[in-house]
Amino acid sequence: MQITYHGQSCFKLKGELGSVVTDPFDEKAVGISLPRLNAEIVTISHNHADHNASNKVKGTSKRENPFIVDFPGEYEVGGISVFGTKTFHDQVNGADRGTNIIFKILIDGLSVCHLGDLAHQLDEQQIDAIGMVDVLFLPVGGPFSLMNGEAIKVANAISPSILIPMHYSDSSYPSDTKLQPLDQFLQSFGASAEPEDKLIVEKDRLPEEMQLVVLRRS
Repeated sequence: MQITYHGQSCFKLKGELGSVVTDPFDEKAVGISLPRLNAEIVTISHNHADHNASNKVKGTSKRENPFIVDFPGEYEVGGISVFGTKTFHDQVNGADRGTNIIFKILIDGLSVCHLGDLAHQLDEQQIDAIGMVDVLFLPVGGPFSLMNGEAIKVANAISPSILIPMHYSDSSYPSDTKLQPLDQFLQSFGASAEPEDKLIVEKDRLPEEMQLVVLRRS
């Protein structure tokens, strides 16, 4: 499976059976551009413009229009399985910013978990529902989702083989963005990582201990 990062919380997972795009965004809502993307499946963690622009993703030769997953539950499209678990975009059960969906995606024999704009610690029931995770996409830039120490606690609770940060600012973001830069998370995490253009993940070559991978926005 190949993973590329396109800014904010948007990734493309390209597997043997098809592709998944997570949380495509409206460029006006974020202030950065989104490249042309095609996929069979699009997941939407919550209905905010910086995460829900499913119209930005086009279909493929296998599927004319992507299958949109924007609600908790179990789905299967072309051999790719998606499981959505309801969580919250705040620390008061959604009273301030509504709900958030954690998606677990099974593709190429790998388990990929996208936390969306999760803003709270997970309870045992939610952790059990997520289960084993090979690759975790973790929001780290706040301010209305996890950041720094709180993000690290969630990562340790899930304990993935590969940890990929998302939802942070870089030099291409507008100066008035509320997102924290990645460096602040890396300092809290106590590690550094050279950004990669893409990541190839193979089930039989996963690291034994949690490995941090930073992907360059493409």
